[in-house]
Amino acid sequence: MEYFLQRLPIYSIDFVIICLALYYSLIRSNFPIHMLQLEGYDNDEYKTFLKNNKEKMNKLVYKLEKNQKTPIVWTDRAKRLLKKHKLVNFIAFILVVVFSLGIFDGSGSYVISILATLILSFLIYFYQYRLLILTNKWAKPTEDKINMGFYKSAQAKIKKYKEEEGLKVLGITGSFGKTSVKFISDTILSEGLRVKNTPSSFNTPMGLSKIINNELERDREVFIAELGAKVPGEIHEVAELVQPDIGIITAIGPTHMHLFKTIENIQKTKYELIEDLPEDGVAIFNYDNDYVKPLADKTKKKTYRYGTKDFDKLDVYADDIRVSETGSEFVLHIKGAGEIKCSTRLLGVHNISNLLAAATAAYVLGLSLEEIQRGISKVEPVEHRLSLIPSSNNTIVIDDAFNSNPVGFRAALDVLRGFKDHRKIIITPGMVELGDMEEEENRKIGQVMASVLDFAILVGKKRTLPIYEGLKDKNFDEEKIYRVSSLDEATKVLAKISMAGDVVLFENDLPDNYNEE
Repeated sequence: MEYFLQRLPIYSIDFVIICLALYYSLIRSNFPIHMLQLEGYDNDEYKTFLKNNKEKMNKLVYKLEKNQKTPIVWTDRAKRLLKKHKLVNFIAFILVVVFSLGIFDGSGSYVISILATLILSFLIYFYQYRLLILTNKWAKPTEDKINMGFYKSAQAKIKKYKEEEGLKVLGITGSFGKTSVKFISDTILSEGLRVKNTPSSFNTPMGLSKIINNELERDREVFIAELGAKVPGEIHEVAELVQPDIGIITAIGPTHMHLFKTIENIQKTKYELIEDLPEDGVAIFNYDNDYVKPLADKTKKKTYRYGTKDFDKLDVYADDIRVSETGSEFVLHIKGAGEIKCSTRLLGVHNISNLLAAATAAYVLGLSLEEIQRGISKVEPVEHRLSLIPSSNNTIVIDDAFNSNPVGFRAALDVLRGFKDHRKIIITPGMVELGDMEEEENRKIGQVMASVLDFAILVGKKRTLPIYEGLKDKNFDEEKIYRVSSLDEATKVLAKISMAGDVVLFENDLPDNYNEE
């Protein structure tokens, strides 16, 4: 009894300290969990994020952005992670109490013991973002088992529908353009077939498994699957799930270079889709892309090539292309079927390439030229991918904010260049995930921007420094370059400098885990 009474003050004070620290630690953990979720619950990616965002993570209190682009989603997985993280925190604080009592037993000092509790509790609170790595590592085996169950169920459903209902699966991959081609294919194929598409950028095994398990119906004739990857082998994993009959490689370029390291690794990874096609499968390639061309040339399976040049080598191509501020016109040629004049509301020559990819798949699946033409005329711009959006001050706003890469950025500038007799303004944070090429590619794009723009608003003073230097290399007027810290600040600058008739391009909008402070 005497032993307990002697320690009662420590028990009481430790209890109060621990309860408060545990409460605020769990509140603090929400932000790191959000960042981990944005990194796909990948510990290695999350550690890289922590390394590159020390200032953001080492704040005493996290303040949520007013306009979060992708707020945390409390999925079942996120809830399970939080539950485990609560337990990890509880264990950590029990160890603090044990250590504090050990200090008291050794020193006999209430002050030193309580001070130890305060310091250790603060460290647990402050380093929640590090403690989360341990929790996520603990959770991984359970999550892998759950995910495999969903994966196997979806895989079996696809196989069953293919065997019993004759379902065809169209797989689409590439460094860029794959989401646009997916939505374009949905519109065109729907002219003659019952199609199930996947929403947004669902291109991972778990995202696709969810759609297949919950939404794919027996009466669908075609399932369209976008296949994404950040490391070699991931396309194989997704292809084994969806079992494609037709595969499209839209384009290959330097994206996710911090993970792939080389273009050759990207080529090998994207080609996994073609390797996983059945022997009677059909491979479709963008023959305008220099990195895709050699993949088409080595393929032994039935192959279709599409493009806008070297017509004698192509199966599907467009000529007589006329691009305007409101869309494009061109003549579609399909060897063995003929030609037909088409019009589209999509902006830019690169979108004609995306239309050709979808048109090729439609032809392979049996649609007529007239059905393909009708589908092309109905295609709407994909959100945040060179889409015209309404504005309140009579400016012309082009939203290309989904993501950016060297090819896509240049294509957007070409679209901007086409708006003659208009002042041209860009708001951009530049390009990311280009690895060692990032600084040089942003400098080059700055040089290209100099020949197109009247004003440049650069979001993120540190990140966009190479673009600024590229603009200066071409003697762009420094008074027309605005370097700001946030998108909110950029829109305030835009409000001051813009006038009716201006064309404003929003090029790239970085996710919350890339925000510069």
